[in-house]
Amino acid sequence: MKAWGGDREDGAGREPGDDGAAEDPARSEAIEELEAAGIDLDPVPPGHHRHGEEIHASDHSHPHVRSEGNEPPVVGIVGAGAVGTALGVALRRGGWPVKAVASRDAARRERFTSLVEGSRAFAEPTALMDEVELIIVAVPDDAVARVAGELHMYSGQAMVHTSGALDASVLAPAMAAGTQVGSFHPLVAFADTERAVAALHGATVAIEGDDQLATLLAQMAEALGATAVRLAPGSKAAYHAAAVLSAGGFVALLDAIAELGAAAGLDEEGALAIYGGLIEQTLSNARALGIRAALTGPMTRGDVGTLERHLDALARLAPGVLPLYRAAAEREIELAESRGSLAPDAAESMRRLLATPV
Repeated sequence: MKAWGGDREDGAGREPGDDGAAEDPARSEAIEELEAAGIDLDPVPPGHHRHGEEIHASDHSHPHVRSEGNEPPVVGIVGAGAVGTALGVALRRGGWPVKAVASRDAARRERFTSLVEGSRAFAEPTALMDEVELIIVAVPDDAVARVAGELHMYSGQAMVHTSGALDASVLAPAMAAGTQVGSFHPLVAFADTERAVAALHGATVAIEGDDQLATLLAQMAEALGATAVRLAPGSKAAYHAAAVLSAGGFVALLDAIAELGAAAGLDEEGALAIYGGLIEQTLSNARALGIRAALTGPMTRGDVGTLERHLDALARLAPGVLPLYRAAAEREIELAESRGSLAPDAAESMRRLLATPV
């Protein structure tokens, strides 16, 4: 192994067992003692790192993988869960080379490589850094900072995460000179791989990054059949909260509807069949007329008696739904007032009723 700084003519930097060590038994014994004590005889200087037999400055251009011309960058994905696997499949089908995945779950690694042709699997994320140019960190939000702290990019590489709530700065610990960080959050429900891949077509992807990286991420979104949007600074958490209400929040609402349907003798399938049509009609009205104009129901008319009967039925038959119904009713009253369809005295009566324990 060559010592840092190139070849030496005085024999320094040779490994035990080379010609110099063989000719000097005392020197060989001393080297063995140093190694046994854990002393590195060929240290890597500060600001440098080693690739095999070579030592480079930490800001050197990546020596192993480089896309050519206008080709997409070579992609590696950290995380083989629902999001990482769906993105791997979709990018591969979109013509982007996905060459590596890292996951500590052996079953997930195996599934990813079976679905993404040409990919290699690693147990640790550090292992894929020599293989790729663009690293996609697709792990749970609470793990992003830890993963970034474990990774160190080479000049010319970029890293993005898929979190909807975190901004790109969480990846800063992985940066070196000549690297870029950003985020790439598809607004898709990743409940099933094939459904998610299909849903990416026509979906919106929120991106972060400097102009150069943002251009690349917009191209990546296009390869998925999606459309990229750049959010206003500081708005990402609010954007993601709206997404949570649209997905998880809506599922919670559906569950509440199904619970009330069960009280009326409907199973889940029946409740979705009956109330799903009303949901779809309401969404269509909101798109065509605007949200406020699409509002219907007792809160728009000031039907205090109907509201009272609802609250009584919920308390008896589905008390777990009561807080959700109250919160939605408060918002409906505000909307009805803002469009002028609810008289102030009726609004006040309904608010008092909502605030009164049942």
